[in-house]
Amino acid sequence: MPKDDEIIQKEISRLNVHLPKSRKKLAQLLKEEEPKVQLRDGQFHYFKREELEYILSLIEEHEREFLYIPIILEITTTWHGYFRVRGKVAVKIIEKILGNYDMLEEKTEIILPRYLLPKIRKKLPTTTTYAFIVE
Repeated sequence: MPKDDEIIQKEISRLNVHLPKSRKKLAQLLKEEEPKVQLRDGQFHYFKREELEYILSLIEEHEREFLYIPIILEITTTWHGYFRVRGKVAVKIIEKILGNYDMLEEKTEIILPRYLLPKIRKKLPTTTTYAFIVE
């Protein structure tokens, strides 16, 4: 009989089937005719070029080599009502969209209230995705 932890892990895996097998750098996606990634279920997810170019306008040119798309918005069991974004360039983009970017603070991770998710997803519907995580 499966343990509770095994059941939870299987459910989380099922919830995360929409995630890419691997993410691509922004620089690589900008070179592709049809920018896309393959998902865990074998399907493809396509990115809107206008969105990729919008992201490019928010960062410095060299940062395109350090940003992996899609940006992952992590929803965890640890923080009820909050989500996390990791990665220096991803954090910079999210903070610029939310209007609270401070160039003197280089953060590699932020935790934000979930009510901000619609604002982010409205600006970046194809280049962000949710990941459900048990910690």
